[in-house]
Amino acid sequence: MPMQVATQKRNIHTTFQSGYIFACTKNTQDECFAHMLFSTNKIYADKMLQVKKGDALFLYNVDTDTLYGVYRAKSEGKKNIIPEAWGGKYPYQVAVEPIGDIVTLRNTKKVFSRMNIDWKNVMDQTVTNLLIDYLNNPEGFDWDKIQKITLRKQKADEKPNVEATTLWDYPKQSYGRIPKGNNKYPGVTPAFIIYNMIKRYTEPGDLVVDPMAGSGTTLDVCKEEGRKSICYDIAPTRADVIQNDARKIPLPDESVDMIFVDSPYGDNIRYNDHPDNIGRISAETEEFYNELEKTIKECYRILKPGKVLGWLIGDQWVKKKFTPVGFKIYERLTKYFEPVDIVCIARRNQTSNTGIWYNRAIRFNFYLRGFKYLLLMKKPVPELKPSKREIKWTHYERERQTSE
Repeated sequence: MPMQVATQKRNIHTTFQSGYIFACTKNTQDECFAHMLFSTNKIYADKMLQVKKGDALFLYNVDTDTLYGVYRAKSEGKKNIIPEAWGGKYPYQVAVEPIGDIVTLRNTKKVFSRMNIDWKNVMDQTVTNLLIDYLNNPEGFDWDKIQKITLRKQKADEKPNVEATTLWDYPKQSYGRIPKGNNKYPGVTPAFIIYNMIKRYTEPGDLVVDPMAGSGTTLDVCKEEGRKSICYDIAPTRADVIQNDARKIPLPDESVDMIFVDSPYGDNIRYNDHPDNIGRISAETEEFYNELEKTIKECYRILKPGKVLGWLIGDQWVKKKFTPVGFKIYERLTKYFEPVDIVCIARRNQTSNTGIWYNRAIRFNFYLRGFKYLLLMKKPVPELKPSKREIKWTHYERERQTSE
């Protein structure tokens, strides 16, 4: 078991090329030590799969704000070293061994903050060995080292956060050194949305399909995150997007792990001149929804049971008439899929995001479109019969104000 304090001077002379911090909780920590195994779920699977034998590892208890280290990877990061560990909840695992006496570091957040460490990310050689130096001799650590180096948070390493709420707001369309999609394309998809979806709903190597790929944002994100992808568009703008009508997708039944669709919201944007483009049909007509339902049926056919589809859509207000496009698409989707959730995506960088349009909206008493819907749907698993749900709510007493 780990020691309780990090106060004595220790000597770990090995220089590591990289380091990894994996998280645990009060409920999972003991099993980490019992198996000498660190683990994570699919959200951080990519990080685990980068671990090589011999890398420096640390265990961070997020409940107690305590760090344990230093450990060495006895194996490469892989899936299901011990499948039954943690009840199968954390299948991405690495076998570990201690390097000398293991030190316990309390109040870890303060150290992380001072050293500019984000435990969710891979640490490079400089940061890894600075952390080890601190654990070797916390009282005598030379903090001037932090001032003398540049902790590399380069644009190339920038990754979005995995969102925890149903309100997503991104200041720009892409992230990182390599652009995802083309931000000049009409109605280009924010890359952050696809990143969050594949992190939550896919695993490395899974197949993602985008039947209305536009400038190819889905392709670029999937390539960087180790997912396979097939992207179609009725009028492709790049060679790696396949020309195809989304109403008939040339893939086998139940062969896809996730689908993302950023469809037209009506005929408000001129995407291309193809005569069969659904974006030439008005969202005020039933024809628009009937044609998109053909795409919905195809998505249902090719998606594996239990897997997720995300549909990005916005409403329309034009010439004093509001059309709830999002609600109408939601109704069509629920004919085939089970709802997972609805996320609101803040709209930025649109042509109406100007002072003139703000003044017009107030002057003529209408609202500019401030968000889009990300409709998250799951294909039902046939053999799973719905069970009776019983919910036990926790009710909290509200403070009562007494009158004087």
